[in-house]
Amino acid sequence: MLIPMICILVISYLVGSIHGSKIAQYLSGVNIKKEGLKNSGASNAAVVLGAKYGILVAIIDILKGVIVVIGTGFWVSQYAHFSIVEQDILLYSAGAAVILGHNFPLYTKFKGGKGTASLIGVLLALSWPLGLIGLILLIGTTLLTDYLLIGVFVFYFVFIGASIWFAEGVGPMAIAGFLFLMAVVLHLENFCRLMRKEEMRISTFLSKKKPSV
Repeated sequence: MLIPMICILVISYLVGSIHGSKIAQYLSGVNIKKEGLKNSGASNAAVVLGAKYGILVAIIDILKGVIVVIGTGFWVSQYAHFSIVEQDILLYSAGAAVILGHNFPLYTKFKGGKGTASLIGVLLALSWPLGLIGLILLIGTTLLTDYLLIGVFVFYFVFIGASIWFAEGVGPMAIAGFLFLMAVVLHLENFCRLMRKEEMRISTFLSKKKPSV
């Protein structure tokens, strides 16, 4: 199992390193890593370039998680000698590698996004009903609280819950816990801004007019 897992992790990491923000940069001429929140995530694309670019980047980054997990699942299904526990470990490991590639891409000196969109794709591929529930809760909580940050972590709790209740073995739970802790670290600045009441509100963002690019 070790060699297949290494191959899956490497491929998944490389796929995760392909950023939707690069497509946005090509279309707009603006490098969002040097503007706004100075990262390559969908939320920063929306802040810098407007909602349509944010949606474009989000879709691309979500698809990375979907494609890798579904691809891994198809590959695993061809080999009957993998147990259910091993299959789940491979699927979760592939998903985690995608998010690591997104957050720490090699070709940008390990400075990428924060992985939320790719995590959405991973959960949608693992279980589309749970992924859809998590996405609805993310959007609903964000609109209710007026902060994307809170919606993001509601989604993480859904992901952790799914890992505990529906995945086999402790491996998926450990991976989900690792991804959660990584998200906390990457969002520390956001939490600090939230405590100072300086975090951008969704209502403020929606009311802003973006310059044409």
